[in-house]
Amino acid sequence: MKQISRREALTGVIATSVSGLAFINAVDGQGTQTESALAFAGKHQPVPLAFDPAKLTGISEKLIRSHHENNYTGAVKALNVVEQRLAALSKDKDLPPYLYGDLKRQELIRTGSVVLHEKYFGNLGGNGKADGAARKLIEKWFGSYEAWEAEFKRTGNSLSGGSGWTVLAINQHTGELHNYWSSDHTSNPPFSVPLLVLDMYEHAYQMDYGAAAAKYIDAFMLNVDWEHVNRRVEALKIT
Repeated sequence: MKQISRREALTGVIATSVSGLAFINAVDGQGTQTESALAFAGKHQPVPLAFDPAKLTGISEKLIRSHHENNYTGAVKALNVVEQRLAALSKDKDLPPYLYGDLKRQELIRTGSVVLHEKYFGNLGGNGKADGAARKLIEKWFGSYEAWEAEFKRTGNSLSGGSGWTVLAINQHTGELHNYWSSDHTSNPPFSVPLLVLDMYEHAYQMDYGAAAAKYIDAFMLNVDWEHVNRRVEALKIT
């Protein structure tokens, strides 16, 4: 008998027909329509860009639209599919836990991608001039804006040629502000709240800069919407 791999087994489980995935209006044993739990709704919608991508400095409209429409929107669609599969399979008492675990891992990955992309696009479209609450917080923790910027860029450049995120975040457990290094969508420190997010996946810059990630980071800094970052800081009510 042919042995199938774990990946093949998972594919077989989730390759269910449309009729088998009627999770939104499922029919229970009493013939009554029920709705799946909100956690498995699979109804996430892409957030439109809040700025004109044609007006960025050093980052092309073509790149931004491709990034938003393909990578980000693709992550939203993938998250919906994963949630829908979870809704269908959570009712299967005979499903091996390791197969369900693979989907839960995908749920974590896709959620991280959606959240970080929305934070990334949300903090673009400005003039790159830091002021207000964000700058004051940065100066408190890094000594000066210039020292923080150098460390933020260095962290971003350490991810060049690969994948990941650089995230300025306040950690609500430690109360500290740090530039965090993330190798993927899931490696953010627990209890950290993103204030400024830089996408360092190659899809964020390759179209404009090829392998010259440092030039992309410089361009990113020219387009940060610090007013939006200020609102993120103010929402935390840091004293």
